[in-house]
Amino acid sequence: MSKSIVVDAGAAADLRPAPIPPDWILNGTPEARSKELARSDDRTSHSMVWECTAGRFNWHYNKEETSVVISGEAFITNGQGEERRLGPGDVVFFPAGTSCTWCVPTYIKKVAFLRHTMPRPLGLGVLAWNRLLRIVGLTGGSPLVLDLLLSPVGT
Repeated sequence: MSKSIVVDAGAAADLRPAPIPPDWILNGTPEARSKELARSDDRTSHSMVWECTAGRFNWHYNKEETSVVISGEAFITNGQGEERRLGPGDVVFFPAGTSCTWCVPTYIKKVAFLRHTMPRPLGLGVLAWNRLLRIVGLTGGSPLVLDLLLSPVGT
């Protein structure tokens, strides 16, 4: 089965309403919109565009999220009370299971890359499986290059 490369103009994406849960909103009437851009075959990760108008709200991360701010700004406060400004070009990583408070003065738009986490033993099993596939030449990368990388020096 052939796979397609997905290209989407995230900044110009046609977004749909993605309401923030009412009990997360602390101040204002923030309105969020989003659009999924792509999803992995195994459904464990996806990318999306998300934007939000002014307001202050909590956000709880049930997946790992890496985001790149496209436009606007927000101030996020972590559980220890540390506040950071996010603006265009900033990259931020939110581990699954964390929470923070977002304060959006006027508007923010970001591209987010989300990934479901898995128990460490399962993750190590997936890494081992992928390494085996590369070694036998069934998927990306040259087995010769991999052998060179894994061989002890001087052998």
